[in-house]
Amino acid sequence: MSKSLSMFFAVLSVLLMSATAVSISYSGWFVLLFGLLSLFSIGAGFIVKARLRRKADHKQD
Repeated sequence: MSKSLSMFFAVLSVLLMSATAVSISYSGWFVLLFGLLSLFSIGAGFIVKARLRRKADHKQD
């Protein structure tokens, strides 16, 4: 995974986790929403990394 793509997922995850922390004082629904979005963005980063690695491995064969 390129450094810029890794940085994108890292910044996006931190922003969503920060939004989760801020929303604690406002509404439980926002906490749930931002919490799930945080988990999905972290998971998406791992999925993209695995797919790019698998694609690079197949190119070498």
